[in-house]
Amino acid sequence: MGAASNDDNEEHEFGEDQPANNDAKSSNHTDASAQQAMTSSTKSSPADSSVVFSPELLGMYYARLFPYQMLYSWLSYDPATINPKSNNSNNHSSKNGTSNNTTFPRREFSMTIEPTPGNEVYIRYQSFLSQEELTTAIQKRRPTKIDIGAVFNYPPKDNKSLPSGKLQTQERELVFDIDLTDYDGVRNCGCDGAKICPKCWSFMGMAMEVMDEGLRNDFGFEHVAWFYSGRRGVHCWVCDDGARKLTNEARSAVATYFEVNLGSDKNKNFHLSSPLHPMLTRAYDILEPRFVESVLPEEGHALLSTRASWTKLLMTLPKQANSVAAKLEEKWGSKKDNTTPEEKWNELKSALSAFIGKTGSSKAPKNMSNADRARVENWPVETVFKYVYPRLDINVSKMQNHLLKSPFCVHPKTGRVCVPIEVSNFANFDPFQVPTLGQLMKELDDYEATSKADSDTEITFDWQKTSLKEPFEKFQKSFLVPMLNEERRLQREEREKRAAVMGDF
Repeated sequence: MGAASNDDNEEHEFGEDQPANNDAKSSNHTDASAQQAMTSSTKSSPADSSVVFSPELLGMYYARLFPYQMLYSWLSYDPATINPKSNNSNNHSSKNGTSNNTTFPRREFSMTIEPTPGNEVYIRYQSFLSQEELTTAIQKRRPTKIDIGAVFNYPPKDNKSLPSGKLQTQERELVFDIDLTDYDGVRNCGCDGAKICPKCWSFMGMAMEVMDEGLRNDFGFEHVAWFYSGRRGVHCWVCDDGARKLTNEARSAVATYFEVNLGSDKNKNFHLSSPLHPMLTRAYDILEPRFVESVLPEEGHALLSTRASWTKLLMTLPKQANSVAAKLEEKWGSKKDNTTPEEKWNELKSALSAFIGKTGSSKAPKNMSNADRARVENWPVETVFKYVYPRLDINVSKMQNHLLKSPFCVHPKTGRVCVPIEVSNFANFDPFQVPTLGQLMKELDDYEATSKADSDTEITFDWQKTSLKEPFEKFQKSFLVPMLNEERRLQREEREKRAAVMGDF
């Protein structure tokens, strides 16, 4: 047991936990304290939707709305769990989720609990034999945060009884973490840190589209799930069998493939090699229209909406193109000029192409080297990437032994659920409309006050009575069911292969 991580840090490294403070107690004492401090009825007075988060609301969420069956079905990779049969309204006491699966019991979970207000405790190496055990542990401890780790060769809960170095990772989803704080240097909307707005949230959609295209087209992955982190970022889980079996070296290679040096505070200059890698060309084709729409205008990040802003941008042109910058500065500053930010951007690109002799009848200056020419030619790409190319926390992706926040849990700072996001429908996803705990309990109250749930045969889980119904059911239909069907096919092929070897047909 060790110290809880910072609220904003949503991943953890494998390693020994450190004491939270001098008052840290044993795990047995912690569990007892947590149970005593948090024991209360899951029934409450009518919900107040203005309260976004509280220990009582969290307990009710874990008792009634947390999708245990869905999480178990996913992390066990067991096709037998694909269709829940229980109609238990609490969706947690059924044993349908328990099977002969050997993957789930070797999966590591960690929990951040708060036995008393302000006293956070971070518990590592938790593992559970079944969905029922996981449910019991979560409802008992009411963690403010749940993290998911790798599948080990032994149940992680046995780590202290194993010889040193015996517990080893076997597989783990390939994961990516993208956080808006990494865009602080280019967020001209007034946001920084944990603060977000619709203007800067659009960066997440651009990053998701680039990453999703690359993962599917360049690596052939099919089972890619995206989730809202609950506050200011997104998480990606690549769950194909091949992705889960990747070595640390292979994970590092995949993550590095997407990495682009965007410069730093000390060195703001970065240059792409020429010709561009096809992946970067595709990324530019995806990002540039969104850059024009979301970054350039006044209603975006105002990169080309005022004289001060376009002067600042023109100053980033390579010095070889100073004449282009001077001409455009003069033209755009004229009272007669009424071009829009988009028109200015297109005019700037056309002027640069003509300057290097790529278009029009003019030729590039004789004293311009090939390297300088490439630098001018790539400047639009570098500018777009500087603002909107995915900024990955690459260390999260490189190692099997990293933990990442569990989907479906609740961010304690916002009270919002970590819901699935569809890449194709990102434009309609509003993080400010993701329900909080207070809103969800109000939805439950309203549903049960106006509906006879007992007569509704389509209600299997209580989350179907709330606004979680749409994102959860879409996740099941578009991701979980196809993935488990693929897992069933792989298992059948493996059985047939073994039968062929043994001559058992």
